[in-house]
Amino acid sequence: MTKNPDKSATCQPHPLEDLVRMDRIPHIWCSGCGIGSVFTSCLTGIRQTGIPYNQFAMVSGIGCSGRGAGYINIDSFHTTHGRAIPFATGIKTARPDLNVVVFSGDGDLFAIGGNHFIHAARRNMDITVICVNNLTYGMTGGQVAATTPHGAKSSTTVAGNPETPFNLPLLAYASGATYIARWTMLHARDLADTVEEALNHRGFSFIEALSPCPINFGRRNKETALDTLKKYHEKTIIKNGANPAELDIDYSRGVILGKFVDIDKPTHDEMYRKMYWPQETTE
Repeated sequence: MTKNPDKSATCQPHPLEDLVRMDRIPHIWCSGCGIGSVFTSCLTGIRQTGIPYNQFAMVSGIGCSGRGAGYINIDSFHTTHGRAIPFATGIKTARPDLNVVVFSGDGDLFAIGGNHFIHAARRNMDITVICVNNLTYGMTGGQVAATTPHGAKSSTTVAGNPETPFNLPLLAYASGATYIARWTMLHARDLADTVEEALNHRGFSFIEALSPCPINFGRRNKETALDTLKKYHEKTIIKNGANPAELDIDYSRGVILGKFVDIDKPTHDEMYRKMYWPQETTE
């Protein structure tokens, strides 16, 4: 009887082993889910900055994407529902030297957390917010979300969603965000490069990453994960500098991807210090 081969002898190290808590792998994300791909692009972008990892902090909220903070091997916080941005704001205010990343989902950031998002953008907090948008509440059973397309079915809109969803880049722009971009999880290299650029941007950076949820969105709308990937490949248009008002998610006319906003504006920390410690800004 032959013995089972020692797989550890031939196993290749994880390419992001220095940034992943390997004791927590395998992750919880479903087969066909795109969160892991977005997370990989996020980590790759962090690595590409060349900034030491001890100068980063990641904050996540509740939901499937919220598990990201538990998998990254840097200082991280898994916070209460909708409160990732307030925690990130506190970290950045207390430690302005840190690069603070919020990694969370559309439900967490734009439903219960929507108020915090618009005010952090208004203040131009120097943080990077990465929103994994799977158009639904994935972890809690596929309820209708603020991003669920009009007419799409969910566990709480069984005949179709009667509401109009948010255009997230437009909301970010109207609130005052100074860096705004959108990619799909299929555009992994573009997404990683955008994360790197956003982290080097001074001010509030927002990245929307479209991702499939085949379990709680796809199966109710007769769409497999592969169907979603085909849409990402065939029905998206890269148009850098596009008007945020044109960025509704409508695959019938093509979904626009790219970098839309990149402007220079004083950050909250800079304005705060200029007002309360003017001697520091003149030295």
